[in-house]
Amino acid sequence: MNSKFFDMKKEKQDRMINAALKVFALQGYRHGSTDDIVREAAVSKGLLFHYFGSKLGVYQFIYDYSVRYMNLELRSTVNSGESDLFVVVKQIERAKMHAMRGYPYMQQFLNRSMAEDSYEALLAVEEKRNALEETIAAVEGQIDYGALPGEIDGEKLRKMLDFTIKGLMTERFQDASFQPEMLYEEICGYLDMMRRIVYR
Repeated sequence: MNSKFFDMKKEKQDRMINAALKVFALQGYRHGSTDDIVREAAVSKGLLFHYFGSKLGVYQFIYDYSVRYMNLELRSTVNSGESDLFVVVKQIERAKMHAMRGYPYMQQFLNRSMAEDSYEALLAVEEKRNALEETIAAVEGQIDYGALPGEIDGEKLRKMLDFTIKGLMTERFQDASFQPEMLYEEICGYLDMMRRIVYR
């Protein structure tokens, strides 16, 4: 990646980043095309290749950018002393919401990249993938599942919450009026309802 990319106006940088995030989030690496990215970003293909060299270069850059950004949000938003499952999950979702304010497709891109089937793309981001997984594991490691009522399987409950959150995100993105704050409020509503059921 050409470091001069960051000399451009922030608005143009973000347009290119958001275009690539959207294309790869919706189509994956294999089917995502640089033609779609430049059309979405309203820039020339020559400019895109000047800064990134290739489609793989674009993918590597936005993956690295997304991991750094999300790691920063998670570290600054999730309280390292918190161990309550529902509180930690809310804080994780708040971190994602902060990221999605500027980069609406970032979380969907990261979710999609976990199921990426292109060996070329997987190999290119392997090291950065580990960095994000380590941060998520550290945050998830704070959760004290032993504090849940005895009959509740904490791991299954966490998975259920994760499926619900991903489902809500997918559903909201199909609505053209997506608002990160509204998604966060909706997720919190589900978490609060589940908490009442668990601790009934």
